Amino acid sequence: MRRMLRLSVAVLLLASAARAQTDAPPAWTPELQIKVRAVGSPQVSPDGRRVLYTVSDPVTTPDRSEYVSQIWMATADGRETVQLTFADKSSTNPKWSPDGNWIAFTSNRKENKNNLYLLRASGGEAEPLTDVKSAVSDFDWSPDGRSIAFAMTDPKTEEEERNDKAKNDFRWVDENVKMSRLYVIPVQKDAAGKREPRRLTTGNYTVSGFDWSPDGRALVFSHAKTPVANDWPTSDVSVVEVATGKVTAFASTPAAELSPVFSPDGKWVAVLTSDGPPRWAQSNLIQIFPASGGAARALSASYDGQPNVAGWSADGRRIYFSEAKGTGTQIYAADVASGRVEEVKTTPAVYGAVSLNRTGTTFGFLRQTPETPAEAFVASVTDFAPVQVSRANADVRMPALGKTEVVRWKSTDGKEIEGLLTYPVGYQAGRRVPLLLNVHGGPAGVFQQTFIGGRGVYPLASFASRGYAILRPNPRGSSGYGAEFRRANVKDWGGADYQDLMTGVDRVIEMGVADPERLGVMGWSYGGFMTSWVVTQTKRFKAASAGAPVTNLMSFNGTADIPAFVPDYFGGQFWEAAELYQKHSPMFNVRGVTTPTMIQHGDADIRVPISQGYEFYHALKAQGVPVRMLVLPRQPHGPTEPRMQLAAMRANLDWFDKYIGGK
Repeated sequence: MRRMLRLSVAVLLLASAARAQTDAPPAWTPELQIKVRAVGSPQVSPDGRRVLYTVSDPVTTPDRSEYVSQIWMATADGRETVQLTFADKSSTNPKWSPDGNWIAFTSNRKENKNNLYLLRASGGEAEPLTDVKSAVSDFDWSPDGRSIAFAMTDPKTEEEERNDKAKNDFRWVDENVKMSRLYVIPVQKDAAGKREPRRLTTGNYTVSGFDWSPDGRALVFSHAKTPVANDWPTSDVSVVEVATGKVTAFASTPAAELSPVFSPDGKWVAVLTSDGPPRWAQSNLIQIFPASGGAARALSASYDGQPNVAGWSADGRRIYFSEAKGTGTQIYAADVASGRVEEVKTTPAVYGAVSLNRTGTTFGFLRQTPETPAEAFVASVTDFAPVQVSRANADVRMPALGKTEVVRWKSTDGKEIEGLLTYPVGYQAGRRVPLLLNVHGGPAGVFQQTFIGGRGVYPLASFASRGYAILRPNPRGSSGYGAEFRRANVKDWGGADYQDLMTGVDRVIEMGVADPERLGVMGWSYGGFMTSWVVTQTKRFKAASAGAPVTNLMSFNGTADIPAFVPDYFGGQFWEAAELYQKHSPMFNVRGVTTPTMIQHGDADIRVPISQGYEFYHALKAQGVPVRMLVLPRQPHGPTEPRMQLAAMRANLDWFDKYIGGK
């Protein structure tokens, strides 16, 4: 009887799978890619038996266009999942109490301001812990579970609010900057039924990362001169006594010190330390400081020099971290005593949001591949046998995907370059197809083997469904291949890195895949710079799409929120290296461009101001080049609203269909 029941279940599962395939749409579209749910923030309970994570869905109603996240909980064996929050607004960043009975999280459900909320792990209504005028950024439970430390940006004063209403809201650049401060709030209400937050830091700096000492008496925290992105190199580390608010400097050198984490016994603090002085193409070491003070000891350098610390082992003998390695990611264990770094054996994939639970026994992380969207997983630190605990996209009917593979080639100077090649759906060997060259941002970004059917400006799965191949190279300057490779394009944007791209295109043509008469190029930020640069250097591409492009290094350096960035790469300010800035700017090489070019830009972009896009647009238009410019209202350095993402995705598909065609 049991055997017959098992057979019946198997038949039903096969029928369900077949029906899912039958019900799947015939091809990928931007509309479908927007619907793929994004999973985030996996957090394993202290006892390792349950996992929290968030699931993000698009909300597009007549008066809304936003992504809303809700908190889910799963058993660590993945057999049971339950949604915990259901508010109209997002609930994010869930964290377990030390005893595992409570969950704290942030939500903007009141007046669109991020506040702290408290929820029983067994379910029920969430209770607000704070009622702030600005926004809570991050928080952490105290070791005894009686209080929570959180960071909050200084709110506007009553006078500032009155001036806002009266349109008397002029401001001075770089003055009256709002800092982020550390606060602590009790979990239990006082005799008057209230919880009063208490501010711990008052210094003229902004708080970023922080961590409780195991005895709960102090917090170690990193802080920078201001919250402005340009000031990250000023980051130092200090310690604050919770009872008194006394702050003591802990690590302060010409390097940037970041992300401090106490060891389980409280005797040591692990700190990420940059080069000295810091470089924008970063390289960091994990240093171990005695908590009582004294000289630090550096662990061995990691493969890529950009470790993301997940946490300490329960016995304090190891520190676990992850970082990019080529087109994937790798998890590492650093032996604290010897400083030696070893790889944790993992299945090749892209691992994200890697963390350790409070007891240091279990990893929580996201895992994805080009064919599978990111889902939450857990794995024991002893054997690392991943178990999938979320299935957020089980109900999404997914069409066939184009195959993605790693390709390698030699650049003009013999340096080996790596990239990802995605084939059209149903590709037949020997058939030449249109090829899109996709350039990543950064320039210290990296293309990894992430799911191609998710959200994004360039809808890779939709392109593959329409018959395009896509090459995503990691030219010199990319992360994932070590600090030397990451800095190999210093003073040379558009030089050897451009050759890395062109030789990659040549390689795909040699493979018999790409049609040399139907080539397109696209990219965002630095990828937009390189797209703009490509059309000034060659006419081999029949169409281009430049997203938030850096087109003029001089004006970019003077208008971006990171004015130290370009001088670090090019060895000086533009008045000190004018010829170099001109030589490597698309705007100073724009004469004679003929490639039809589309520009996409958010009008709230402060990283690459929209003036960069306008400069290139008007230069092309004046020369009679087919050009269009899509302005995305309210969007920062990359669209965040579903409808704006859809607009960009559709525009890209239409543009390349028009000029090089798919199937």
